Amino acid sequence: MTTELTAQVCVVGGGPAGLTLAVELAKRSVSVVVLEQSGHFDRSFRGESVSPDSVWLLDRLGVLDRLDGAYQQMHRMEIVDSGSRVLGADFTRFPYPHPYPVEMPQPALLSALAGLGEEHPDHFTLVRRATATALVRGADGTVTGVRARTPDGEITVHTRLTVAADGRFSKVREMSGLAYTKIPLERDVVWLKLPFPKEWDDRTYRIRIRGDQHGLFIPTHPDSVRVGFNIPKGGLKELRAKGLTALYERLDLLAPELSDAVRSEIRAWSDTSMLDIFTAVVPQWSAPGLVLMGDSAHTLTPILGQGVNHAIIDAVTLAPLVQRAFAEGGSVAALGRATQEFQRSREESVSKSRALQLRQERLFALHGIGGTFRRTLYRVVDRSQSLKQRVLAGAYFQLQKPGPHAVRPQERTTSHV
Repeated sequence: MTTELTAQVCVVGGGPAGLTLAVELAKRSVSVVVLEQSGHFDRSFRGESVSPDSVWLLDRLGVLDRLDGAYQQMHRMEIVDSGSRVLGADFTRFPYPHPYPVEMPQPALLSALAGLGEEHPDHFTLVRRATATALVRGADGTVTGVRARTPDGEITVHTRLTVAADGRFSKVREMSGLAYTKIPLERDVVWLKLPFPKEWDDRTYRIRIRGDQHGLFIPTHPDSVRVGFNIPKGGLKELRAKGLTALYERLDLLAPELSDAVRSEIRAWSDTSMLDIFTAVVPQWSAPGLVLMGDSAHTLTPILGQGVNHAIIDAVTLAPLVQRAFAEGGSVAALGRATQEFQRSREESVSKSRALQLRQERLFALHGIGGTFRRTLYRVVDRSQSLKQRVLAGAYFQLQKPGPHAVRPQERTTSHV
């Protein structure tokens, strides 16, 4: 038996991109069905870093008030290379209303967004455990809906616009036939989570580099640290063959403060997660009746936490364009103009962030003479506050205008020194 649903918009994917878009559409009285594959929001090792511009947007959308402090402001960033501090940034010195990136567990963020959507029951429907299996097309090839598999049987959502917000391995993008280029980088990242060490300040992002090895150390609400360290592309099998001792020794080299914790907490490879690092370039984000957004349209790397940032900005950019198209009658042509304008308005910002990320990826990979160049470059940037602001503005402050702080720095959540 097939259940039939009808809405103006069907969003495939209930992550930050899809749910933010759905909430913004529902608030504008545009009916939307969200198909989410998972039955819950408990997503481990998903992007929890939210850039200042997106924090600003989430505050304006009323999301922060719903989180009841379930996030952590970050006040500083520090790069230590070969044992010496070469670059530091103090976000309290950045002249923007919301200067602080935050670490926000995705379950809390997604639950808050879903709660906002449920305040508009006539326009917002979230269907969990729904896996998109096919696009429905009209005789002229226009996408007119989505078929999905659920534990209770198949459902078909009939819609004017289908939105692919199903992530970096987007099934909808594949089913659409839209061309894209996947650009693998030279590394993958192994992620794990450990208790926060008492020696560290829990408001600081840490990057540790030795030779061509580097690690990211991200304080995570309420009392953990997320650790990501690089391995050669496709190198997980080789690392595992060496046993957990190889993982322990990698952490000993980059962060000896975590040596005891990694041995007590990581007892099997199942206690870790591996992220395949690549970027994807999609020349055309839309087709009649369909548009891609977030990682589906422009996969980015973990550097500077840009995935969630661009997902949220995509959503608040696309929603008013879609609303206007429906106000004009909701024709295929009107929606096509809206989705094309969406891509035009977002492409430059995404390209800037991708270029910044790729420059950082190349710098991290340098060693030998290249490592000396990297350290010199970071020290030059470190000596100039204006240069630091200019470098980070491309990732963190594309939307906000300079102005007085609108938020106070959070007190530390723990007694770390």
